[in-house]
Amino acid sequence: MTLTRTASTFAPPVMEARRWIEGVNFPEDRPLINVSQAAPVDPPPDALRQAMADAALTKDDAHLYGPVLGMTALRAGLSDQINRHYDARTTAENIAITSGCNQAFAAAIATLCEEGDEVILPTPWYFNHKMWLDMSGVASVPLPVGNGMLPDVAAAEALITDRTRAIALVTPNNPAGVEYPDKLVLDFFELAKARGIALIVDETYRDFDSRSGAPHTLFQQDGWDETFIHLYSFSKTYRLTGHRVGALVASPARLAEAEKFLDTVAICPGQIGQYAALWGLENLGNWVAGERNEILVRRKTITDGFPVLADKGWELMGLGAYFAYMKHPFDMSSAELAPKLVQEAGILCLPGTMFWPDDAVEGRQQLRIAFANLDASGINDLYTRLSALTL
Repeated sequence: MTLTRTASTFAPPVMEARRWIEGVNFPEDRPLINVSQAAPVDPPPDALRQAMADAALTKDDAHLYGPVLGMTALRAGLSDQINRHYDARTTAENIAITSGCNQAFAAAIATLCEEGDEVILPTPWYFNHKMWLDMSGVASVPLPVGNGMLPDVAAAEALITDRTRAIALVTPNNPAGVEYPDKLVLDFFELAKARGIALIVDETYRDFDSRSGAPHTLFQQDGWDETFIHLYSFSKTYRLTGHRVGALVASPARLAEAEKFLDTVAICPGQIGQYAALWGLENLGNWVAGERNEILVRRKTITDGFPVLADKGWELMGLGAYFAYMKHPFDMSSAELAPKLVQEAGILCLPGTMFWPDDAVEGRQQLRIAFANLDASGINDLYTRLSALTL
């Protein structure tokens, strides 16, 4: 019996991990530390919630179908922000609003790939990208990262075949957290342009990059939209994860193709979420800067406190945005270790095996810690529990 594409695709990792805590009692003096998912747990700021309530009460179109490619004002607003941040020259016609950034990736792949095509993914990869390619009949070609958890351009070039349609990067990276240097991203752009394929860059965590200013110059390249496809998310920036508002930035011609996909999947993005994103663009610049500063403080806490784990044989492999990517010292696969951490330490995190091909050995020693929802005290508690492990 032939398996369907969904049947042959692995289960959603975050949902699988949540099942590990079912029926487990966590004592008051050792509550669960959940570092499994990179999503804000707090609601949007009150002013934004009020703006959403006002939209629901006063904007009749908030309850109706809207344009498939998104609200005109939001498309223009994001274009303006991109132009300021990247010294770019996009227009609203380069912007499609999507139901989350995952849908933006799915739409991009729909415009690029046929059955049996290939997309190169640096490993460890973002598992939802791998899942969508599997369900689209597109082969994910793994590109193991090298020093500093960074992918190598020459190694990527060696993987390109006549079926390769794109290289997909995530920066700041999920799961490793690392921020890809400007020159590295530009080198990948030049490779993709020379070989006639697309370069997809998922910048979901752009607003938490530790670097000030533009993280790359791709938008400034001549004919950028013939090669470069930019993905963005409002979800983390404004705490709108439940409202699913993302963006796909590309050529108008590609967006015309994406419109066909988006119309059949969701018809249009949620209207209230779009009103929220627009209000955020117009009013929350200083608030977002404060959120970024807080994430950078927590990142420093991860670094400053790590010696307590290093003394026990742990290694900090990557750090940035919402993530710390660690190598553990235990003589067991992370696929076995991660469920044990729930029972032994009250910690829920994802094993590295969820970010690598099944036959890859690297992920067995790795764990992803999504630390953004832990304050300094929470990070110190995490370290205390991890350093006390004797497995």
